[in-house]
Amino acid sequence: MKAFGFLSFGHFAIGGRGGPGAAQVLKDGLAIAQEADAIGVNNASFRVHHFAPQGASPMPLLGAIAGSTKRIEVGTGVIDMRYENPLQLAEEAAALDLLSDGRVALGVSRGSPEPAERGWEAFGYRAQADNGADLARAKFEEFMAAIDGHGMARAAAAEKQYPRMYQPGAALSVFPHSQRLRRNIFWGSGTNSSAVQAARDGVNLMSSTLVSEADGRTLGEVQAEQIEIYRTAWREAGHEWTPRVSVSRSIFPIVSERDRQLFAASATDRDQIGSLGEGANVTFGRSYAAEPDVLIEQLRQDPAIAAADTLLLTIPNQLGVEINVSILRNFAEHVAPALGWQPNTAGPVTGVAA
Repeated sequence: MKAFGFLSFGHFAIGGRGGPGAAQVLKDGLAIAQEADAIGVNNASFRVHHFAPQGASPMPLLGAIAGSTKRIEVGTGVIDMRYENPLQLAEEAAALDLLSDGRVALGVSRGSPEPAERGWEAFGYRAQADNGADLARAKFEEFMAAIDGHGMARAAAAEKQYPRMYQPGAALSVFPHSQRLRRNIFWGSGTNSSAVQAARDGVNLMSSTLVSEADGRTLGEVQAEQIEIYRTAWREAGHEWTPRVSVSRSIFPIVSERDRQLFAASATDRDQIGSLGEGANVTFGRSYAAEPDVLIEQLRQDPAIAAADTLLLTIPNQLGVEINVSILRNFAEHVAPALGWQPNTAGPVTGVAA
């Protein structure tokens, strides 16, 4: 494990009743990331959901974090491409990458089921597939073309240009442009087929917090197979750099009596089989809560953690800054070093030349 970070689902209480409100959760996310940067944690990532009391538009928060930290990378897990204007997202992502000196790990995908019925239509977009997969794919391809600097529009006639900059009809790319941004894009994958497609597309792999295979194997076993399939497809595609792979887990080190009171009851001894309402069962990962020596042995037995280079801890953001920072610090001090991690002192873990 080269790197570890956190993944916040950004839950908040509507109207502030029964938990922190949206403003407090956003400010807490910023503060947690700042403290994590000081600890040496590698990554601060945030879920993106629409029509739900969770984080929706991540760029303001990611920009605030990038501007107030030194080393930690900022990311998403994941941006739902069905709801995005791909050219605007390309502009924003490039600006974030340039401002942060490459400290970006931007996860995108089709997204998970949402509360709204075909909610992307309210944003002005149409899809043929009921789940919007065709729309997400088309937008992803346009997004990648834009960040690669391809022409996305044509220059107007000379007398219509202001300022007059281009030959009429010339191909125009979006600005700003960051040459390294492609290597900072992840596809959030819940299936082997989407992992293969991510490899062919030349983007990093973010293996989902759940997977569509529900055949009795553990989440780690299913994801380890997915990672191997992805890396095989990557080699066959002939890309000239080595991609990154991340997985997510719920992990709570117990190093104090308060930790025991807060988290001991959340531990589960096996993964769960459930449904997201799309007709097929999925595998949800177990929750780990134990003393550090027990956690180390449990996590060493997870083949997906061994195969990935980055582990994201899903954190209970509603509990506030101090408790969540304590989770990250306990993991950094008592668990992560035994898994091969060293505190981040140099910046993001990036894709490298093969």
